[in-house]
Amino acid sequence: MSYPPPTYPVANGEARGRRTLRHLSPSVIVFAAAVFAGGVAAGYVSYLHRSPVLQKHIPGTSAWSQQLVVAALACAVLGYAYWRHHRSPGRPGEPPWLLSPLGKPAARRLVRTVRTGLGGPSASGHAVLALALAGLFLYGFYRAGEQVTGGLDPNFTVNAWGGPTYLGAMACHYLDLLVLMGAAAWMLHLILLPDPANAAADSPARSHAFPRRCGASAGRRFPDQR
Repeated sequence: MSYPPPTYPVANGEARGRRTLRHLSPSVIVFAAAVFAGGVAAGYVSYLHRSPVLQKHIPGTSAWSQQLVVAALACAVLGYAYWRHHRSPGRPGEPPWLLSPLGKPAARRLVRTVRTGLGGPSASGHAVLALALAGLFLYGFYRAGEQVTGGLDPNFTVNAWGGPTYLGAMACHYLDLLVLMGAAAWMLHLILLPDPANAAADSPARSHAFPRRCGASAGRRFPDQR
């Protein structure tokens, strides 16, 4: 009798975590971390040069009702995307869907799109649009870092969305950033060229399948052939 191998939730979670890290792009992660650190530094410089005069809070500037609508719409879109993702089979080399903008396939697709745009004027506009969307996505990391230290200044959050408190402004700013970054990543997914690694993996399969089909048809046409 054969018994199924025992499953350990902790070990399975560690294995999934290692697979997730393996599918992420180190260059993209380092670049995003550097942009976030730049935002933290810029916010700290702004905090050091803060005004000693405290601004007065203007009622209605927190815009919590608008932010609640944005949060509800974001949750609905996220739930629909989760449902669609789990209905379609994925490739074994793809990172988790929420981290796919930071994955190796996304980095290869962006590089391929930019290189194609540099090769001729017909694709240059496509490459410029891809770079603009990638810049918007990375700006989210910068703005998130700036909010961490710049928000320590009371004037930074007193009339901001989610203000006047630090945590409220942080929550609303991060919500808006995640929505913008998600929209930029989705548009990038639509316009970027296919992953060259997937194309290279598919072409040998087609080339191996073609002789088998030809051999099978030849065997049907010439039954006496050995």
